Amino acid sequence: MTDAIRGEVRGTAPVPLSVLDLVTVGSGRTATQALATSVELSRLAERRGFHRHWVAEHHSMPGVASSSPAVILAHLAAHTRRIRLGSGGVMLPNHAPLVIAEQFGTLEAFAPGRIDLGLGRAPGTDGATAAALRRTDRLNEGADDFPEQLAELTRFLDDDFPDGHRYARIHAVPGPVQGPKGRPPIWLLGSSGFSARLAGLLGLPFAFAHHFSARHTIPALDLYRDSFRPSGVLDAPYAMIGVSALAADEASQARRQVLSGALAMLRLRTGRPGLVPTPEEAEAYGFSPAEREFVDGWLANIVHGTPDEVRTGLDDLQKRTGADELMITANAHGGEARLRSYELIAEAYGLPELPDEPQEPELPDGPQEPELSDGPQEPEPAELPEGRS
Repeated sequence: MTDAIRGEVRGTAPVPLSVLDLVTVGSGRTATQALATSVELSRLAERRGFHRHWVAEHHSMPGVASSSPAVILAHLAAHTRRIRLGSGGVMLPNHAPLVIAEQFGTLEAFAPGRIDLGLGRAPGTDGATAAALRRTDRLNEGADDFPEQLAELTRFLDDDFPDGHRYARIHAVPGPVQGPKGRPPIWLLGSSGFSARLAGLLGLPFAFAHHFSARHTIPALDLYRDSFRPSGVLDAPYAMIGVSALAADEASQARRQVLSGALAMLRLRTGRPGLVPTPEEAEAYGFSPAEREFVDGWLANIVHGTPDEVRTGLDDLQKRTGADELMITANAHGGEARLRSYELIAEAYGLPELPDEPQEPELPDGPQEPELSDGPQEPEPAELPEGRS
C-alpha cells in the first residue's frame, strides 16, 4: 500500500500538496452551494495535480456541511477520475466499525484504488451532539476504546476474524469476501500525542491537525517518528499535516477572507456557532480585548497573503516540521475565494495542468447475447403533410 500513501511531488512544491475540505457554508449561501463548490474544488485539485481531497466529519455546526463524509465522497468520486479521495476524518467512536467498513468498501468499489480512510477519536462536535450520535452519555468510553475499535474495523476491512471469534461469520460488503482483496489504506488523525503514538506503534501513516493545534505539532510528529515500527503498510514514517492557508491576488483580500473564518471560529468556541460571516461583517465586528487576543492568535497560524507569501509560509512550515505532505484547508466565506486560493497556490508552485482523463465506458461482465429480433421490420411510414390522409 505504500504507493497508495506516498504522494508525488509536483512542480516546485517541497512535498505533495493535498486538500482538506470542510464544505464551509457562508452567510447568505446554502448547503447546496457549498457542496457544489466541493465538486468544483475536487475537479480543480485533480486538474492541478493536488494528491488527495479529504472531507472532514463535523456535526451540528451551521457553518459546515460535512456531516456525512462517505456520502460526499461518493458524489466526488462520480465527478473525478484520478485524485485520491478520503475522510479527514471519520470519527470512529461515532460509528459502529462494521458500518464504516461497509461504507468505505462501497467507496472502494466505486473508485478502486483511490480511497483513503482517515480516522479520528474525537467526536467532531460538542458533547451533547456526540451523546445524540452515540446514544450514550459515557463519551470517554468511545475515546478510550479507540484501539479496540480500530482493530475491529481493520478485521472487517480485511475479512480476517479468526475462527471462533463472534464476528468470524460476518462479512463487510462490498469487501474481500466478494473478490480479490483490496481496501482503502487507514490513516490515524490527531491533535495530540495519543493517535501519534498509536499510529507509530502500528506502522500507519499519521495526519496531524496543525490548523487548530499548532503548538502540539512538532511534539506529536516527534512522538510518531520515535514510536514508529515498520509494518506491512509502511517501512518508514509518513506524516502529513493539515494547514490553514489562503492566497489572494492581493494580501489585503486574503486578510479579509481569513478574518471571516477567524470570527466564525471565535463564535464556535464561545458557544455561538453559525454560518461563516461575510468579510464585511467580520470587519465591522467589535472585538473585545479577549476576543481580539483569540483572533490574533488564530490568524497567526494561518498562512495567508499573496501567492508568493503563501508559498514562502508553506515552505517554512514544511522545513520546521519535516512533514511528508501538506494538506491545505481554506476557511473563507465564499466558494469563489476558496477556489481562487487553490488555483493561485498551484500557480505559485508551478503545478502542471494535467489533462482530463476521459470517462471509460462501462463494460459488461461477460459476453452478451445478441438482441433477439422478431424478423424484418416494416419501414416507418413517411409523415404526411397536413391536410392529407
